[in-house]
Amino acid sequence: MGFSTLIDILGSTLIGSLLLMILLRLHSASASNVDQYASDLVVQQNLVSIVEVLENDFRKIGYSRDWTKIPDPTKAIIYADKHKIGFYTDIKNKGTVDQVFYIYDINNPITSSKNPNDHYLYRSVNSVMPRGVNLGVTKFELRYFDALGDTIVTPVANTGAIASIEINIRVETPWGFWVSQTDSVIQSEYPAVFWKQIRLAAKNLRNR
Repeated sequence: MGFSTLIDILGSTLIGSLLLMILLRLHSASASNVDQYASDLVVQQNLVSIVEVLENDFRKIGYSRDWTKIPDPTKAIIYADKHKIGFYTDIKNKGTVDQVFYIYDINNPITSSKNPNDHYLYRSVNSVMPRGVNLGVTKFELRYFDALGDTIVTPVANTGAIASIEINIRVETPWGFWVSQTDSVIQSEYPAVFWKQIRLAAKNLRNR
């Protein structure tokens, strides 16, 4: 075996090693992109699910198919705070009155979630508290405004003064995706989407 042959073998080995390293890096980047896209999709789907129910409920505050069941719209909102609201409405449009509460449990993070910012957003109908479902809600804040557009301090003492509501929601993935690892600490990112409804006004709040 000649010297030139050894050079060829060494050169081929070096080039093969470089190609292998490039392929491994491409595979790692591809896997990371797939994880990120999947996380983004889950976050958007969770947000849509929450917003569809929430907007439907909030726009019907004070509504009943039988209007005599809620004759005074100023009493439609039972309780109003930054992370909690309670109101009367007709959920199934059957002429009955339901008591609905939205409660964001800001003081108790979800221990089963890898995202330390996750908290349950509860929707309670007629005092029945459902089991918590982790949809990755990391922010749920409400602001209230009177008929002049001025902000009402929370908790709201006179809920009859509420004319519109601002809703702020942020949703993140419960698990995140791996980014890097340094000193045995895994760095993760949690894709997030934010939704704001500015000055949502239920029609029945204006019927005064």
